[in-house]
Amino acid sequence: MIDEADKQHSFWRRWWPYFVVILGGLLVLGVAHDDGLYQTPILSIQSVKKMSSQKQSDQFNNEDQQVEQQLRGVITNGQHKGRQLTIDNTYLKSQATTLGYHTGQKVFLTVHHNHGNLSATISNLKRDTALAFTAWLTVSLLLVLMRFSGLMALTSVIVNGVLFWLAVNWNTNTQGGIVLVIFGGLAIVFAALTLLIVIGFNRQMLMTLLATIGGTALSIIVALVVFALTHERGVYYESMQYVTQLPRPLFLAETILGSLGAVMDESTDIIASLMALKAEKPDISAKQIFKSGRQIGGEIMGPLVNVLFFIFVAETLPLALLFLKNANSWGYTFNMTMSLGVVQSLISGIGIVLTIPLACGITSLMIGGHQSWGRLRH
Repeated sequence: MIDEADKQHSFWRRWWPYFVVILGGLLVLGVAHDDGLYQTPILSIQSVKKMSSQKQSDQFNNEDQQVEQQLRGVITNGQHKGRQLTIDNTYLKSQATTLGYHTGQKVFLTVHHNHGNLSATISNLKRDTALAFTAWLTVSLLLVLMRFSGLMALTSVIVNGVLFWLAVNWNTNTQGGIVLVIFGGLAIVFAALTLLIVIGFNRQMLMTLLATIGGTALSIIVALVVFALTHERGVYYESMQYVTQLPRPLFLAETILGSLGAVMDESTDIIASLMALKAEKPDISAKQIFKSGRQIGGEIMGPLVNVLFFIFVAETLPLALLFLKNANSWGYTFNMTMSLGVVQSLISGIGIVLTIPLACGITSLMIGGHQSWGRLRH
């Protein structure tokens, strides 16, 4: 009986990720045929005919092409299910504000009843299948390649997502009056829960948490000092779009969360590497641990800063190009689309740099032995 139970346990431990992947694939297949769950009418496009195309230009000599197409399809849900429908759609080829549609896509409709005749206009594209497939692919790769570690990472993302949703609702209910308190506290909870789930409750987790919170706090303190000395000249809060509360606290809250991710990543890498080094060389001194951590941090720092820069560029590039295409100067375009992102990247970069000695110092103190720490001063 014991051998049989061990065999079943071993079988389940080996194959459970693949069962989850298969189950997720079936769910994606179900999402692809979930039209009946929607109350909004859905049209499955069966054919597309291009009716006309003409060039357009504006006062800034921006050229585009307006295309008119005729869509034929069948309604797949609701009281009009099975009914054939023809819809005219006009879109710009750039598809900046309008969309062109293709055979096989599904769209949501706004139905109009005119003296017994049924007509409709397209309200949006049905994207749930693509989203479900992307989520399934991400989860599948995590579980198949990383197994239990991937499951813990996925769990932390889900838990943090729920906490973020609760924090946003709390901020909305308080009209943004305590946004810094909410998201500052949320940053600490994020860090603690993520490390607890991924690493577990141990000395490594505590060291990483201290380094993460300390590095993030130091970066925000340095930013506030610089803001006070420069009177925030060159920081254009008015470029924050659709903000319905005080922009400065909201910007600082964004910066705290943005810096937290980079600092946590770096702290985890440095401390995990130093813990492995200590396991390999139990007699290593605190000074050697500190120097090794500084070398590791120096190698990690460059890629992390570049990742932040690439994320920033990818986020602002479309809007920046739109500003430049509409005859705005480089200076105005930078101020209105890039300045706040650059400031956030710089603050996160400061946090990355300051976290290196902080993480090394905490690790050398906690695992290196106090007797050799004094030699660091020499």
